[in-house]
Amino acid sequence: MDTYDCDFFVVGAGSGGVRASRMAAARGASVIVAEGGALGGTCVNLGCIPKKLYSHAAHYAELFEESVGFGWAPHEPSFDWPKLKARRAAEIARLNGVYDNLLANAGVRLVRGWARLADAHTVVVRHESGAENRFTARHILLATGGRPQAPSGAGADSAVTSDDMFDLDPFPRRLVVVGGGYIACEFASIFAGLGSEVTLVHRGPRLLRGFDDEVAAFAAAEMQKKGLTLRLNAMVTSVRRLGGAQVVQLSDGATVEADTVLQATGRAAFTEGLGLEALGITLHADGTVPVDEHFNTVVPSVHAIGDLVGHKALTPVALAEAMVLVDRLFGDGTRPPLDYDTIATAVFTHPNIGTVGKSEERARKDHGDVRIFRAEFKALKHTLSDSTERTLMKIVVDAATDRVLGMHMVGADAGEVIQGFAVAVQAGLTKAQIDRTIGIHPTVAEEFVTMREPVR
Repeated sequence: MDTYDCDFFVVGAGSGGVRASRMAAARGASVIVAEGGALGGTCVNLGCIPKKLYSHAAHYAELFEESVGFGWAPHEPSFDWPKLKARRAAEIARLNGVYDNLLANAGVRLVRGWARLADAHTVVVRHESGAENRFTARHILLATGGRPQAPSGAGADSAVTSDDMFDLDPFPRRLVVVGGGYIACEFASIFAGLGSEVTLVHRGPRLLRGFDDEVAAFAAAEMQKKGLTLRLNAMVTSVRRLGGAQVVQLSDGATVEADTVLQATGRAAFTEGLGLEALGITLHADGTVPVDEHFNTVVPSVHAIGDLVGHKALTPVALAEAMVLVDRLFGDGTRPPLDYDTIATAVFTHPNIGTVGKSEERARKDHGDVRIFRAEFKALKHTLSDSTERTLMKIVVDAATDRVLGMHMVGADAGEVIQGFAVAVQAGLTKAQIDRTIGIHPTVAEEFVTMREPVR
């Protein structure tokens, strides 16, 4: 086929899909994007944005308490869950409109409906009415993201997923969270801060697999200081109804009553209904779509990015992958590939976790001889607040080259602190350069430039 309806057809108007659509259009491509759900994808609607808003909300209770140490005498605060939900919904609706305008202003045609691939150059979009339209495209991009794994096992029929947490009715006074990843830990922290009695149940011996061991253990200890109950090496064996409550029986012998049980045991790539098997695209064992280093599938005209391919399930990663792909398809192809080892991330537990680069364990495996610099302390703010919260900061250095392999932090605004250092780590920062940097006093971040002696 020599002519197509468009140069670029994008399936999914989440972060990666919208960025790819806009940037391709800016380079002169004719672009159509199909989306059957809310614009902005998981990040805007059910992930990063609403979760961070709720995290902000959850901090206020302890801020009211801490203010007493600074001379304030606040009135007894009360929390209005319906108001928070309404305010969040209004902000998300505004952002949905922003995404709509971004596409329109870029000259991208938005088609509302769910898409499937009929062949290597044809997409069929099924609308809410049931009607279907066919479109042909020179290139097709799959950017459908991921979604929570469906609850399974004991109590699955009454459990909720992370998608349900923003609009629970009523507010759960008692919450059981099942899982040990960042989503489980974040929601456990958020609802504990909002006033829920939270029990976090994880089948493994530690939280946050894949993160630095010391960081994960430190964060878990700090989370428990906030009133969260942590049960490791435990599983839900049964759930029964008792009035309006769920009685959760755990494998360690404990019994916990809950108003809501959240199963946050992982996310899966959203490939259902795309028609990939008919095109010869066989998924990985974990359900993600296989692509090469250029984000090509085995079908040359079909590409995939973001959570769908599973390199790192982070919004900025999807955005960056979109830029690399669009530059190759419609630009000069000079944009460098992503360095996944130096991508920074944050976990919005209470306190926050910020990390960039390699964990101590990964660094020892990859490089052998490493030097570890570490500081643990009570932040200046808490000398008057009477809070027992402590901060951990850690630098992992390659002993042979002095290059910084990883930087990690648990503490207030850890993500904000690590973001700045992430630029330097990506650029090849050395420990000597850190040592030559003068700190800003008094700040928490200055501790990173004052660590002189390795602890191991």
